[in-house]
Amino acid sequence: MQGTLSVWLAKRGLVHRSLGFDYQGIETLQIKSEDWHSIAVILYVYGYNYLRSQCAYDVAPGGLLASVYHLTRIEFGVNQAEEVCIKVFTHRSNPRIPSVFWVWKSTAFQERESYDMLGITYYNHPRLRRILMPESWIGWPLRKDYIAPNFYEIQDAY
Repeated sequence: MQGTLSVWLAKRGLVHRSLGFDYQGIETLQIKSEDWHSIAVILYVYGYNYLRSQCAYDVAPGGLLASVYHLTRIEFGVNQAEEVCIKVFTHRSNPRIPSVFWVWKSTAFQERESYDMLGITYYNHPRLRRILMPESWIGWPLRKDYIAPNFYEIQDAY
């Protein structure tokens, strides 16, 4: 079953795939990585002016990585804001997704965290570098195939 946004995108010839609805009734769409930036701009102009959150996850060991965007359409005088969830999948061998920092500035730190934990490169991001782990850290800690270094950090109790 397609939601209203999926129908709207299809009428305009914008390539996407409907993934149905989540448990809250929020429409979920899959967008190809190469189409994501242009569709993000279109969604912003269409009224999805608030990026509620961005996160990423590892689909399966050796499989795809996903970047997830929760967008909200906030309009004056409308009681119930429209929401949509966008998923952009990428191969783990060269995980590259266009940054939407220039569309929604609030994604600045969220894309950096996804890069730091999963190694997804958000190209055209102005300051893409590690945010939680030290710059010298090797690997991507939230990938399912990550092997943790064999060490213990000792901290002073004072």
